[in-house]
Amino acid sequence: MAALASRLRFGTPHQLEVLAAIESFVKKQIEAHLGRRKLWFPNELQPADATTEDAALLAKLREAARGLPAAVLVALALSLLTEEGLPHFHRLIATHLGNGSAWCTWNNIWTGEEDRHGCAIRDYVRDARLYNMTALEKLQYQYLEAGFDPDWQQDPYRLLAYTSLQEKATQVAHSGTGRMAGQYEPRIQRVLAHISADESRHYLFYRAAFGEILALDPNHALQSLQKVTLGFSMPGHNIAGFDEMSDVVRRVGIFGPRQYQEIVEELLDYWKIGTLTGLSPLGEEARDKLMKVPARLSRLADYADAKHSKRAFNFGFLPQHKHALKI
Repeated sequence: MAALASRLRFGTPHQLEVLAAIESFVKKQIEAHLGRRKLWFPNELQPADATTEDAALLAKLREAARGLPAAVLVALALSLLTEEGLPHFHRLIATHLGNGSAWCTWNNIWTGEEDRHGCAIRDYVRDARLYNMTALEKLQYQYLEAGFDPDWQQDPYRLLAYTSLQEKATQVAHSGTGRMAGQYEPRIQRVLAHISADESRHYLFYRAAFGEILALDPNHALQSLQKVTLGFSMPGHNIAGFDEMSDVVRRVGIFGPRQYQEIVEELLDYWKIGTLTGLSPLGEEARDKLMKVPARLSRLADYADAKHSKRAFNFGFLPQHKHALKI
């Protein structure tokens, strides 16, 4: 049985035992998630049903959306590209956590909810005529074709550590983009608020799941968390132009090292990492390194601020009159 399980999912025999041991916990977390969830659909946010008012409504939307600054358009494009990378993440969860358990049930629920995110943003940007869509679609295609395989060394603990960090980071990024965009056009803020609320609920699930693994296997879990936290990259980091788009997002205060620092601090505090005792030498080493990460991130943010000078950016997916921006 153990040999069969190892062929169906990633992980050492001990890790597979831990994942199996917390399946009842996972089922309860799924039930809690479904109880918190308010299911919504993209058409409720950006209706596509035929009405006699279509032309007037679209004209009003497009006129308002013309006021969105180029930096907001870059942030929204990055949100869309990231969300449309969903196939990569469904595969990663399936290969690391298996296809025949409560983890599979969660993966399918999570995928169904996440699929609406890219649809909702795409509906909006298409109706609003925000971009050179062919250029944006080429970026999305290249991202999916290139694949996404983080160096987790087939460690399922790293997947759960990463998703804990990533879901919160994505929530923060969507919220920040929505607030900035809402100053000019409120409908996209509503779309991003719905998506952000989903990400917040997903964060609660992954945070709880990894916390349970910490309780059962703290030494290995701490080592996995340390490796992921230090090497964390937002989803989609292999999108062409990702570094430039991320730099724009950082410069306007939506997401960067300071926001990531706050997320790390929140999780270290929630999991009580600093007070864990009875660890092996490797566990203690990982715990101590983790507790130093926030200070390191603070120094990185200070360095970036000190070196800040205006920089020109040019993105082919932006409309012609907004191709170039300087921040």
